[in-house]
Amino acid sequence: MKRYFGWIGVVLLLLPVVAAGQKKRAMTFEDVMKFKAIKSPVISAKGGWLAYEAAPDRGDGEAVFQQINGKKRHVLPHGSKPAIASTEEWGAALWLAPFLEREKKKKDKPRSGVLLIRLRTGRIDTFHNVQRFRFSNDGRWFAVHFAAEKAKKKKNGGKDKKSGKRVSGTKLLLRDLTAGRDYEMTGVRSFAFDSTSSYLAFSVADTAAKRHGVFVRRLREADAPVDTLIGKAYHRYTNLRWSTRAPRLAFVEAEEKDDGQTGPGTLWMWNAADGQLLKAADSESVPAGWMIPSKNYLSWSMDGQRLFFGLRPQKPETGAVEKKEDENDLYDLDKILEKREVDVWHWNDPYINPHQKKIWKAMQDTTYTAVFHLADRRVVQLGDTALTRIFRPENPDYALGITDVPYRKYMTWIGRLYDAYVVDLKTGERRRISQRLRGRPVYLSPQGRFAVYYQNQHWHLVNTRTGETRNLTQKLRVVFFNEDHDYPYPPPGYGIAGWVENDAAVLIYDKYDLWQFPTNGGEPICLTDGYGRRSQWIFRVHQFDRKKLAFKAGEKLLLLGYHDRKKHNGIFTCRVGRKGVKKLLEEPKRFRLIARAKEVDRLLYTRESYTEFPDLWITDSAFRKRRKQTHVNPQIKNFAWGSAELVEWRSLDGRPLQGVLIKPGNYQPGKRYPVIVYFYRFFSQRLHQFNQPVVNHRPCFPLYASNGYAIFLPDIRFEVGRPGFAATKSLVPGVQKLIDMGIADPNRIGLHGHSWSGYQTAFIITQTNIFACAIAGAPVSNMTSAYSGIRWGSGLARQFQYEQTQSRIGGSLWEYPERYIANSPVFFADRINTPLLIMFGDEDGAVPWYQGIELYLAMRRLGKDCVFLQYRGEPHHLRKYPNKLDYAMKMKQYFDHYLKGLPAPDWIKQGVPYRGK
Repeated sequence: MKRYFGWIGVVLLLLPVVAAGQKKRAMTFEDVMKFKAIKSPVISAKGGWLAYEAAPDRGDGEAVFQQINGKKRHVLPHGSKPAIASTEEWGAALWLAPFLEREKKKKDKPRSGVLLIRLRTGRIDTFHNVQRFRFSNDGRWFAVHFAAEKAKKKKNGGKDKKSGKRVSGTKLLLRDLTAGRDYEMTGVRSFAFDSTSSYLAFSVADTAAKRHGVFVRRLREADAPVDTLIGKAYHRYTNLRWSTRAPRLAFVEAEEKDDGQTGPGTLWMWNAADGQLLKAADSESVPAGWMIPSKNYLSWSMDGQRLFFGLRPQKPETGAVEKKEDENDLYDLDKILEKREVDVWHWNDPYINPHQKKIWKAMQDTTYTAVFHLADRRVVQLGDTALTRIFRPENPDYALGITDVPYRKYMTWIGRLYDAYVVDLKTGERRRISQRLRGRPVYLSPQGRFAVYYQNQHWHLVNTRTGETRNLTQKLRVVFFNEDHDYPYPPPGYGIAGWVENDAAVLIYDKYDLWQFPTNGGEPICLTDGYGRRSQWIFRVHQFDRKKLAFKAGEKLLLLGYHDRKKHNGIFTCRVGRKGVKKLLEEPKRFRLIARAKEVDRLLYTRESYTEFPDLWITDSAFRKRRKQTHVNPQIKNFAWGSAELVEWRSLDGRPLQGVLIKPGNYQPGKRYPVIVYFYRFFSQRLHQFNQPVVNHRPCFPLYASNGYAIFLPDIRFEVGRPGFAATKSLVPGVQKLIDMGIADPNRIGLHGHSWSGYQTAFIITQTNIFACAIAGAPVSNMTSAYSGIRWGSGLARQFQYEQTQSRIGGSLWEYPERYIANSPVFFADRINTPLLIMFGDEDGAVPWYQGIELYLAMRRLGKDCVFLQYRGEPHHLRKYPNKLDYAMKMKQYFDHYLKGLPAPDWIKQGVPYRGK
């Protein structure tokens, strides 16, 4: 009580002085809810316009179209996901119903629409009840696909008695933006423009008129009739896919049954050049026991010579069995057992039962890749139930395949493992090139002559024709495994940047630099000449063109640099095949490269810092002409935002560590402040990161900083077998550093963590009394009971997490029982002297919410200060806005009481009794 009243007295004494000189104010939760984020930013092909969505945390957003070198700016209220036609004459955005309407109606929510705007004049056309829109590549055509009208209730439940569960298509409107003419098509299920904007293909399903088929409208011919490619009543036509090299269209046809399901399909191909329709594959031409499903994924090779599609094992037909009533059914065991409800968990199941349930639907729809070769009109199956995933290549010879089938059982305690194969596209023959790979550290060269994979801390190159393998990195003095790895499983690599044309070389990262490894056995070249490691710059190649297959010899590469010690970004370049790096831009900021205009030298990017919102900027490829384009949150200047700086200290073991200190707004040197410590693993990289104000399970930094708090974001270095102790040894000396700096009031320091850091929070307060209070969201409190639990969101067992990954125990419960106990907060609850707030959603699919109950009951039994917030029907991260706001407000109330001495609300003092709901 003395500390409480003493603090209030200090506040009263200071208030007149602060008020007299204070120019910036504290944020409120209302301010947080109004703060906007930029979403879906795009730049036009000619580089003259940009568009984006400005969306508040709560409320209605807007789509903005802005001329880059002009004064035109159009704001479309309720707009979302904007697009700009390649001509720059038109823009479009989804229209969302008012926020409160969408929030009120849990069922039968208001439908979206589309806003079409003429950028030159600002004229807007509105289309209601829309599911999709699209511009053609040449910008002349605009297609709007409408959603189905809301069904009216009928006596038969609204279904067509003849069509059963068959679903009709809806209206498609096609507008000629040049001529201002509209064309309407009814019963459309899907549509697709070709890449040259010469054709529009669309599939029709009209169950009432029994009109089904695939049709093509020729876009370059005035009033051209619609061509009918194929059509059969009650057949479904799906997966319309144009080749980008030639005007060829592929699609799947399948008979639709009364229950809405489809039978085996046929793969068709139409050539616009000669109008010929070719049956590429059907049940007769694919391997026995396999079928072409209607739900499929088609893709063309870039040269237009190969069409990839999916196959699925043929399911046996099961006829309906008539039920005959029989007086003996009363004791018919088989009849009785038909209604049993039991799941059998077998020790040797590849997947445990809960995971089987989670993936059941996806597994029923899973397809396995095959290829149709146009040259000889032949189908080759590439993948199957043994080789489950094929990466569809751009070369005519080989594909890369991976499979986890041999290791599915081990996923329970090891994690995901794969074998990698090279598959012959002409014969389907496969050859294994590596086993027990983790993640996806294997890549095929563009021409298919080589594959490269990472294993046992090195990169290996495989000749796909001969099978010869060569270790690329073993003779170098630089390591290529993750140098910050602190998990029990083997350290991963840093990945590759890509390939050099003609499969001449592969570009591979170490932690800092970029290396070029010739595939002919020549000496590797460090393209960044070791500058990264010497100067602690981490270089990564940035590609705007995601479809680019290879870099040319001597090509200039754009590098995004991150300074590992100073935490800011820079923009650099280097060249393929040459040593040396050139700096284009370096600022104490964070950059994000977004897009490049297709036809001109203009880039779109963001710049940010703790105090600078990531508005949109444009520049050229040399980063000489940089201009800020947006000012989305001008109100930021009104708030006492605070400032961020880097802090360094050493752990109790002497390991150097860094963290971010956010000083309060209106900071006064020499004054000590209440501090909130928020952490996870590495957080020092957030030094120049803007903290977007939102209402969620995390403390909003500017909200707290503007209300007189300092925030500390420390890095944590872990140890295998001792995660809790390692966190304590890293974090507590960092807190002491703030006390020694004269920033932190030693009696007013709070700790906050969620999920993994929720666990660390719960553990750390068993080891120290330095904190005045702590908040732990979704913490594991008992590793012995959590170890064999289920992550219900995915259906996976939790064992791998403890043995191999985040929890870092390094073995099973029976191998290291003492480690599980020693790292479990609940076994040391009697040592906790820190008031603790626990939060869980009771449908948490990642951490079982009973982990919170265990710690709560232990502290309750011990008479310790503990409050448990259970949010009903919520997952690992709260989703419902009322719950997010309630938790955010309670979080602040909790810190305000224990760190500022403000009066405690009733829920802290005496709880909230159950009152029937």
